Amino acid sequence: MTATSGKILIVDDDPIQRRLLQEAVQKFGYRFKTAENGAEAVRIMTGPEGADIDLMILDMVMPELDGIGVLTRLRADKISTPVIVQTAHGGIDTVVNVMNAGAQDFVVKPVAPERLDVSIRNLLKTSALEDEITRFRKQASGTLTFDDIITHSPAMERVINLGRRAASSNIPILIEGESGVGKELIASAIQGSGDRKSKPLVTVNCGAIPDNLVESILFGHEKGAFTGAVEKHVGKFQEAHGGTLFLDEVGELPAEVQVKLLRALQENEIDPIGAKRPVKVDFRLISATNRRLIDLVKEGTFREDLYYRLNVFPIWIPPLRDRLEDIPALTRHFLARFAAEEGKPQVTGIAPEAMAMLQRYHWPGNIRQLENTVFRAVVLCDGARLTIDDFPQVAAAIDYPIQPSAPAPADGAQVAADAAPAAHQPPPFPRDPVPPSSYSAFEHAAPFGFMRNLDNEGHVRKLADIEEELIRTAINHYSGRMTEVAKRLGIGRSTLYRKLKEYGLEEEGESAGNDAAA
Repeated sequence: MTATSGKILIVDDDPIQRRLLQEAVQKFGYRFKTAENGAEAVRIMTGPEGADIDLMILDMVMPELDGIGVLTRLRADKISTPVIVQTAHGGIDTVVNVMNAGAQDFVVKPVAPERLDVSIRNLLKTSALEDEITRFRKQASGTLTFDDIITHSPAMERVINLGRRAASSNIPILIEGESGVGKELIASAIQGSGDRKSKPLVTVNCGAIPDNLVESILFGHEKGAFTGAVEKHVGKFQEAHGGTLFLDEVGELPAEVQVKLLRALQENEIDPIGAKRPVKVDFRLISATNRRLIDLVKEGTFREDLYYRLNVFPIWIPPLRDRLEDIPALTRHFLARFAAEEGKPQVTGIAPEAMAMLQRYHWPGNIRQLENTVFRAVVLCDGARLTIDDFPQVAAAIDYPIQPSAPAPADGAQVAADAAPAAHQPPPFPRDPVPPSSYSAFEHAAPFGFMRNLDNEGHVRKLADIEEELIRTAINHYSGRMTEVAKRLGIGRSTLYRKLKEYGLEEEGESAGNDAAA
């Protein structure tokens, strides 16, 4: 189970103070990491772990490298992570020096938990909003890079690594993935990371254009080329000259247009309708589809020769259900944007139990669905945090009881991911039925959450591990009734008992059966 919110770095040389702070941020629903001194904090923030830190709570007075020194080093390295400085002395000169050094907030020890909670939520919201604005500007100007993509998922790291390699050449790229996974964002990052950055990125949704207009829109036409052509029209290929043409849902192109697209790729020239001679164009082509093009080739609706021209460098983007660790950061960014757009500055965060619920949902519409869900929740929200009540559709879909949401539990139920034992995870609850085409058989059989296809390293899990998890789930679901368990798993009782012994589950089966009998 991934943690439900951002990760906070606590920097203090006093172990008691570190412990108090980590208990506080745990209670607020955040993950944490600690550093015993300023030098260790700088090492963390400038290393690979720094990308996972969303905010820092920094002690002012420490041996060797103090708070001012840490801030100076971070800002010199252009690390803009928000920082809350705390000290036992709150003189005006100290405050001025700290803020000038780059801190965003200042608290005096001992800080009240309520004050710290408000500061953290406000800074995380402000940081997320600034990142969203920066991302929109970069995407509009064609300078978005892979560093601007929000992800903490190993599965997405592979996508980003492939994208970086592809960006350095003009090789045709085919991006595959379900609707709403962010194919256009990856295309923008490829464009902004290569030699064509700042040049036009022309996007065409091939599935949204009527068949009789596709050729004209893509390749253009001359005045008088056909009835209604009262003036010359420059097509998308010419608009993308010098830059990148992104053909979304390329599998929807009519057969006659596929022939002209193949010629454009082979010859770097196009034939506008009614033109006397072909026009040379310099473009980079990125295609995308939410369907498997090879299946369309087998069905005879997509040209095989064009498929091989488009599929030179394929990139597959995993669905959101296979990268749940991205949900907290994505939710925080969407929340910041919609709270600003809807004039609700008081909405600064999301309750841990609500975030846990979002991470249990299967998200068939992927990131686009999450974005719209957060938008609706912000509109519904009347408090300072989004709660379960603000996500009625998600709660209903996974059969989660909607109750008045209380503040984060005092016992710190949201334990940090660094050391969270399974006993502290939120209780499982059922999910709604999902079409078998969307999930594997193992996932569809699971009565709670879903069974991950990938391990923590981004590789496919072993069949034995999935089988053990499924048997364990069935035992719990049917309260240890082994006849029913065997029937639902489609195996004999003798086979079931052999597998219990093989996986060391005999005691679990007996325990569940005894509980049912009691």
